[in-house]
Amino acid sequence: MAFEYAIALTGGIATGKSTVASLLALNGMRVIDADSISHEILDASVSWVKETFGDEYVSGSKVNRAKLGNLVFSDDEKKRVLEEFLHPKIRDEIQKRSIKQDSFKFPYLIDIPLFFEKGSYDIKESVVVYTPADIQLERFMKRNGYSKEESLRRINSQMPIEEKKKRATWVIDNSKNLKHLQQEVEDFVEKIKVKYL
Repeated sequence: MAFEYAIALTGGIATGKSTVASLLALNGMRVIDADSISHEILDASVSWVKETFGDEYVSGSKVNRAKLGNLVFSDDEKKRVLEEFLHPKIRDEIQKRSIKQDSFKFPYLIDIPLFFEKGSYDIKESVVVYTPADIQLERFMKRNGYSKEESLRRINSQMPIEEKKKRATWVIDNSKNLKHLQQEVEDFVEKIKVKYL
């Protein structure tokens, strides 16, 4: 049985999930990262990407993720093809790692960007990294250099952050500075320890 002690770590694009995952790890929590698993699987699937989308989406022995991202975010059909190929493989790998983590009988986090959207993981508890939508847009544009229109299109491809916040078991607020975020993470880790130790 997988996911017995799992907590889903999720949020929206540019809400600071990766930063929170790093801070949680620094605070002694174990984190399984769906994104890095998907990168590993994608890089192991170079020939499939070439065959399916064309040579221009591969640079050397790696998939050009930025270019592929631009393609799938502008074409729903291609996005579906990519997701149908990747998601079962990502899920299998997450499940394998989860079973190993469950053996320690202590909570760990699985960083799943589309946890609420896909609903494909039977995980009872979740923590959302929250940033108000206006700050989310601003951070995303600054980080990725996309236009407002392109940024909104990507952000709007996910469930609104306010909705995720409502569904979460816990919320880590990332609307201020890094010091505030560190405190939020420490408070969350403390709650987990109190609950399970």
